[in-house]
Amino acid sequence: MNLVLQGVGDCAARLQRIAALTAPKRVVTVSDNALRCEGITYTPALRQTIEIAAQAAHLDTTYMMGVRRLDEFKLVAMDMDSTLITIECIDEIADMQGLKPQVAEITEAAMRGELDFSESLKRRVALLEGLDANALERVYEERLRLSPGAERMLQAVQAAGLKTLLVSGGFTFFTERLKTRLGLDYTRANELEIVDGKLTGKVIGEIVDADVKRKSVEHVCAALGIMPEQAIVMGDGANDLKMMGIAGLSVAFRAKPVVREQASVALNYVGLDGILNLLQ
Repeated sequence: MNLVLQGVGDCAARLQRIAALTAPKRVVTVSDNALRCEGITYTPALRQTIEIAAQAAHLDTTYMMGVRRLDEFKLVAMDMDSTLITIECIDEIADMQGLKPQVAEITEAAMRGELDFSESLKRRVALLEGLDANALERVYEERLRLSPGAERMLQAVQAAGLKTLLVSGGFTFFTERLKTRLGLDYTRANELEIVDGKLTGKVIGEIVDADVKRKSVEHVCAALGIMPEQAIVMGDGANDLKMMGIAGLSVAFRAKPVVREQASVALNYVGLDGILNLLQ
């Protein structure tokens, strides 16, 4: 069993300290902020000790059998809100209506898996009725920021020949702009209805919920002639679990507890480029 430890900033001493607890046969320096402890004797007690120490040191831990490589994969599929980007777009749109607290509360409950996603989206979008559509552009220009490590991760996987899919319970207004900006191959998201320059409070067509997200990943895999096991899927909320569940590598990024518990990898401190330290 191998264990990859990684952190941010000047973390060399912290990495070495936690690595020593694993009593590894070998320690490999993966990058300036990551070590791979190879040949550790895994036990539940050791894992608990490591998890507690790593959390205190603000380090991410990933247990892996052997060493995996990026070229094992052909597709990277990503959630958008709070995964590829730092914000929940609908919350920021709602802020233009002075309704961010109400909408954000529904968003959080849906991401924790406490509310049906489709119903929660309808409720949130309905609150936006009458908002000038220019608010979407303001959110994109003024508030939307890529998550740490996003550009480096994308550049690396694209250079390695992997295709990219952005699949979101958010909105096409943002996914299409990110597709052009980042050179993404595929996108899938919800379309807000706009009439006479204002939001109607409705979504056009099928809502992209957990099932549609999973089907979108399956569809792109089929189009590429690959198996879902050849996909890396990243997300943060409960509505990402179904698409993450079919992936060869599932990545919970700054995610809700229910997602961290079920993912192959949980990145709580490092950026999205942390997956590169796992795939050497």
